[in-house]
Amino acid sequence: MAARLPDESTRFYHTCFIEALDSLHVERRYRVFADIERLAGRYPQAIWHSPEGPRPITVWCSNDYLGMGQNRDVTRAMVETAWRLGTGAGGTRNISGNSHTIVELEAELAELHGKEAALVFTSGYVSNQTGIATLARLIPNCLILSDALNHNSMIEGVRQSGCDKAIFRHNDLAHLEELLQAAGDRPKLIVFESVYSMDGDVAPIHAICDLAERYGAMTYIDEVHAVGMYGPRGGGIAERDGAMHRIDVIEGTMAKAFGVMGGYLTGTKAVMDAVRSFAPGFIFSTALPPAVAAAAMASIRHLKASSSERQQQQRQAARTKAVLSGAGLPVLDTPTHIVPVMVGDAEACKAASDRLLEKHGIYIQPINYPTVPRGTERLRITPGPFHSNAHIDALAAALVEVWTALKLSPPPSLRRSA
Repeated sequence: MAARLPDESTRFYHTCFIEALDSLHVERRYRVFADIERLAGRYPQAIWHSPEGPRPITVWCSNDYLGMGQNRDVTRAMVETAWRLGTGAGGTRNISGNSHTIVELEAELAELHGKEAALVFTSGYVSNQTGIATLARLIPNCLILSDALNHNSMIEGVRQSGCDKAIFRHNDLAHLEELLQAAGDRPKLIVFESVYSMDGDVAPIHAICDLAERYGAMTYIDEVHAVGMYGPRGGGIAERDGAMHRIDVIEGTMAKAFGVMGGYLTGTKAVMDAVRSFAPGFIFSTALPPAVAAAAMASIRHLKASSSERQQQQRQAARTKAVLSGAGLPVLDTPTHIVPVMVGDAEACKAASDRLLEKHGIYIQPINYPTVPRGTERLRITPGPFHSNAHIDALAAALVEVWTALKLSPPPSLRRSA
């Protein structure tokens, strides 16, 4: 059957969508996604299906931070579980019951974060959105205090809660305390991240917990860009800093450093049971397939026992920062694995990304508004343990050529690191 084209009865609606898209083009915010085929066992190498045909490229912007998406224990767990249990979950857990693999995964996650229980969701976005909204709604007269740079999933969770909110300036403890004091004795929920993914900075977790204890607030931390990456067993920044026991709810993802997919919450049994019982995003969402849960569990177990991936990733991230800075490129100094190269203009950022891909076979997606504020557009680089020294040197040379060709700043000189 042929697709229905807009007619007089639907043209108005169709025009609304066209005009909305046109506005994105005018603002240089229209997003184009490269057609990429990841190659297990060869990461960070991949195939770009360009308009001219397939081309080999090097990926520099993946959130599969440790390359666990190609780890043989992880892929084997997924394949063997799919053969044994099938591909789907059979529906929501409310309808189909708990897959035993998910029960095991939740126990693994709770143990990782030193909590009584965990609850798995289909994505980190859903776990934040429905988790924050549900928790806040269940607390009478709750005031949510949210960091100004929190992820969109957290912002949506705050909005959907219907509760009063107060936004504190990013990592500004004095401002947070001012808001806590003004709130008086009413119940309070502080929501913040450990690693902020665009600027690569870190929250002062202990100091926030000190304020929460002083003013009687509950704490909720998003560790999605830190789990697997930090701490002796990959429990995140809170584990690294010895603060896990001070946080009421720890949220994370299995889609970044663990290399699979899915989000989760951890906390007390009562808190997790309350979310399980009241959260629409949990009750009405199809559960993760057993094969996905098994792969995530294999990855978590591996990174609990192995630090080699984290150590190599940190070495290569440090070398990338040193080489790019030595080349005179505008690298934002960060204490984490995230390496932002600042551009400051949406059109120039897209042009730089396009030239890197088309001329140099290097893929770095441009980061523009609304992900970051206007005027702070950037290329967000995430070095991994499988990026070699040769990869890093090639990246620096390519960025120098792009900066020079596009006249993005005074032409930097490339100085190779030792």
